[in-house]
Amino acid sequence: MSERAAPFYCPYCGDEDLRPSEEGGGSAQPERGRGLGGGAWECRACSRAFRLKFLGLLAPGAAGSAPSPPPSAVPSASDGGTP
Repeated sequence: MSERAAPFYCPYCGDEDLRPSEEGGGSAQPERGRGLGGGAWECRACSRAFRLKFLGLLAPGAAGSAPSPPPSAVPSASDGGTP
């Protein structure tokens, strides 16, 4: 199995000076004690610590923009709306 990908930038300040957290190792290790646990990273620019977690895959068609309204909600020329 391959190593997990590392984040490229801090989600808070956008800086690229990230290090694996000494508390969590920056990998998918099980949580230990009171530390940040696996996937924990530290940003040296803004002094924030954060954890990344993969939640799962979206259902086909779920990615993208907001759902389109049903056809009855879209105005048409026949009901006085603009085509």
